[in-house]
Amino acid sequence: MKLLVIGSGKMARAIGSRALAGGHRVRIADREASKAVSLAADLGAGSTGEALEEIGDADVVVLATPYRGSLEIAREWSDRLSGKILIDISNPVDFTTLDGLVTPPGSSAAEQIAEAAPAASVVKAFNTVFAGRLAGSGPLDVFIAGDDERACTTVATLCEDGDLRPISVGGLGHAGALESFQLLHMKIQDQIDGDWMTAITFER
Repeated sequence: MKLLVIGSGKMARAIGSRALAGGHRVRIADREASKAVSLAADLGAGSTGEALEEIGDADVVVLATPYRGSLEIAREWSDRLSGKILIDISNPVDFTTLDGLVTPPGSSAAEQIAEAAPAASVVKAFNTVFAGRLAGSGPLDVFIAGDDERACTTVATLCEDGDLRPISVGGLGHAGALESFQLLHMKIQDQIDGDWMTAITFER
């Protein structure tokens, strides 16, 4: 599978690392090309870094950027994203207070991105996993929401290949619940001494 990961932050690094471990090819793209090149060099064989200019032959595009930036890219690249699987990992949180979401009432970041790029198959995934845990080894649960069954299956395969357990929660209308869920996960970090390294998982 060929991935285009947009962004060069901690989540881009973690997702890129898992994808490479699963045997996939990864292109890192950033508006600052030097950041993308540097991250690709750190990730090693199978990855390349470049300026954010073209989608090329990517099978999957990962928006590893904050909500506002992801929405801007979806709008700017709407035509070029046609037919692509587009993964939204963002959490549209008011990070100054952690007291709420900044999306319109009744909507979600993923649904806003889907409206901006209507010809893409938008899938919500990875938003409930902190970068520090994702960058490590070992299995984690990744919740997936999307309306396109083929796209969700592809994202699930990507997760499985990277030693992650995909859990489908249904259509894209459930993305808002995942975003609210992660907001609560963020809010309790100080109470549980989580240090942003905890994980939401289900066990028997």
